Amino acid sequence: MSPPATRITRLRLTRFRSYEVAELRSEADTLVLIGPNGAGKTNVLEAVSLLAPGRGLRRAALDQFAHREDGVPAEGWAVSATLDGPYGDVTLGTGQEPDPSGEIRTRRCRIDGAPVGSATAFADYVRVIWLTPEMDGLFTGPPSERRRFLDRLVLSVDAEHGARVNALERALRSRNRLLEEPRTDARYLDAVEQELAALSVAVAAARLETVRRLDAGIAAGRDEASAFPWATLQLDGEIERELAHLSATQVEDGYRGLLRDNRPRDRAAGRTLEGAHLSDLMVGHGPKAMPASQGSTGEQKALLIGLILAHARLVAEMAGMSPVMLLDDVVAYLDPGRREALFATLRTLGGQVWMTGADPAAFAALPPEAMRFSVSPGHVHPAPA
Repeated sequence: MSPPATRITRLRLTRFRSYEVAELRSEADTLVLIGPNGAGKTNVLEAVSLLAPGRGLRRAALDQFAHREDGVPAEGWAVSATLDGPYGDVTLGTGQEPDPSGEIRTRRCRIDGAPVGSATAFADYVRVIWLTPEMDGLFTGPPSERRRFLDRLVLSVDAEHGARVNALERALRSRNRLLEEPRTDARYLDAVEQELAALSVAVAAARLETVRRLDAGIAAGRDEASAFPWATLQLDGEIERELAHLSATQVEDGYRGLLRDNRPRDRAAGRTLEGAHLSDLMVGHGPKAMPASQGSTGEQKALLIGLILAHARLVAEMAGMSPVMLLDDVVAYLDPGRREALFATLRTLGGQVWMTGADPAAFAALPPEAMRFSVSPGHVHPAPA
């Protein structure tokens, strides 16, 4: 039996991206946004992604969300979503609004109209995961992209992970700045390195636990006949390797000593050369026993979809609710057999799914109860099945 699902029954955008005002209403488990390239389909998914901690599926700066008229950004923007979930109906809202002086405030978040500290509080009501075309080069791209991908996986099951990663990045910048100074009080470096070591181990441990759980879930649900091959996962990093056989305290002490010993080398390099900020997620194509990076473009796409589906199951298991899935232009390059397999698998997950595409025929195999919307620049309207 699938965990309870959260469904977005109403989504309202105000001065957001290409929309002055837009509203979508639906009780469906599957919503499809259909329209030409550049019509604004991804903007809708991005709005939904802001219900998760972080900066959304494009990792955009706050000032990029505001609707522009003749190149002039609007004074503030808002996204509001009404959810039907395990706790009944609840409305989540986020956005920016100007204060009386005309200055734009930082991003605000509200639950049923009451202010909360950040979108991290939304995780009690909804979990959101996504797959976008920009992720297609994940396996062949730089390690930084895989770390960011992994941190998003962790964030979906641990809403506090983003704060730890941000704190780690700040600590790294602080240490690097201190190393640049010709004369630095060793006590300052000791304090920063103590914080850096603690954060590095905390971030690495959270990543390691998520990878272990995800890898175990993939192994338990392995289906050799699946249209989406199973993946093998491993974290490549010294801190992660040490956490496999030492306590967190021992690893933290060892890394702190390493930072102290490596100050001359890191000063010469202008950066910290070892730590969790350099770890890599190694993904393998399970059935072929080879690195994912060596697969064909089609194999990599199928493997990535399979990985996201496995992650959705893990989120449901750990969070106790099926996540909302955002699949941006995912089916366009799948053959009919894989499309039908994807739609069938999505139905078994039990969560709400939002998909985009330019060709209505690509969604012909969806059940008739799926809700379709026609998207044109600045407008979203219900469309016939």
